[in-house]
Amino acid sequence: MVENFHKPTQYSTDKFDTFEGGEDPAQIMRAAHDTAHALLEGARNSDDPAVLDRIIAYTDKNGIDSLAELWSRSSAGSLPGALWRIYLLRAVIQQDAVGTSLLFQRGIEILPTIDAAVTGAVNPTGPEEIKGLADQILRGLFRGDFGVALDRAASFSRILSSGAGSVADDQELLNPERATELTTRASRYSLIGEDLALCAKRFRAGALD
Repeated sequence: MVENFHKPTQYSTDKFDTFEGGEDPAQIMRAAHDTAHALLEGARNSDDPAVLDRIIAYTDKNGIDSLAELWSRSSAGSLPGALWRIYLLRAVIQQDAVGTSLLFQRGIEILPTIDAAVTGAVNPTGPEEIKGLADQILRGLFRGDFGVALDRAASFSRILSSGAGSVADDQELLNPERATELTTRASRYSLIGEDLALCAKRFRAGALD
């Protein structure tokens, strides 16, 4: 190490577009589950608001890759899998709050579901609003109703998927490469939404480990 500190890794949208979940070898998987449970229990058992603030902003200081090493390949229907997906969404928003808020706003406008109400989003949703919403959802995992927080995150992802798909359609003739990129992103958001909805269902069944 030539530096005395760890510079946070910037999780680019290119990395997001190639993100896929999967299965870890048994030893790494066990470590993923153990750290996820320890983080969750530590936050819920502490009355110090500063502890929660540090957990929410962990990736701001340490980089998303520090979590990816343990959690990114965990099963989609697991606790570390759920935490990873929500931290990943937050990291993407922190990197491009303007672009993400535009996709989110488009999704709110065209998606004929109750997802916007489930997330608790304000309308219109600008860069600061979407960053605040992502923090609220993550905070809810550690202090509020865990199932509700997962539902909110799933709706959040579905809105982004709808918005990205709609903007991709707009760009199809003008900028095919951009359209392809957004279509890929819409698919990723949709998959994350499905994974988080599964986690919420498993949590309520007492089967989310």
